Amino acid sequence: MSIWSDIGDFLSNIVPDAFSTVVENVRTVFQGDVETRKRVAFSIALIALSAKMAKADGVVTSDEVDAFKDVFEVPPKEFNNVARLYNLAKQDVAGYNTYGEQVRSLFPGDNPADGDVLLDVIDALFHIAKADGFIHDNELLFLEEIATVFGFDEVAFERICAHHIHPEGADPYKVLDADPEWDFAQLKAHYRKRVAESHPDRLIARGVPNEFIKIATDRLAAINTAWESIKAMHTKRQPVPIS
Repeated sequence: MSIWSDIGDFLSNIVPDAFSTVVENVRTVFQGDVETRKRVAFSIALIALSAKMAKADGVVTSDEVDAFKDVFEVPPKEFNNVARLYNLAKQDVAGYNTYGEQVRSLFPGDNPADGDVLLDVIDALFHIAKADGFIHDNELLFLEEIATVFGFDEVAFERICAHHIHPEGADPYKVLDADPEWDFAQLKAHYRKRVAESHPDRLIARGVPNEFIKIATDRLAAINTAWESIKAMHTKRQPVPIS
């Protein structure tokens, strides 16, 4: 069963009048099914925050809507269920900080993977924000404030930004969260660790539905690009052998 069918079944059993109602029902309806609860919670969090962010620059463009569909990979027959939640969040008068706090309450930290799931949410939001080729100042402010609510500090947010904003010119050490003073062996070991952490199977294991694996693909691409840059820099530093 797809995540969209799970959400459809969930919505058929509740009458949501606010996002807070949805959050409370996620906790109770799936109390005995932790895996489904994680998948539904992640999906609902991303739907709600996407709707709030789409209004951050004052207009919802067709590119942003297309990006929303791209990240979610929503089959046409299931889109009405997603639209119900999207419109509920878009029309809600509650501010996006309130939404961020409610989303964080779904991943409070009692599971070691909760922080990684929140990072996955932010990565997906960045993908939607940059769909029109430009991240607006209000969108970046939105993302920064949501990251703060999620518990990420300024350094962590800069690292996330490096994955998405001008990735070809980003500081590769920042992208890898690596120390430039490390030797090549340490850097290579850290790179392999980052790749393993970003493998799609790891995301699925912590509750990210199969439909969102593009998050892992994009993250791995940024990590690999950073590593190629670091390798090139270290190759240039090698002394030329004397024949």
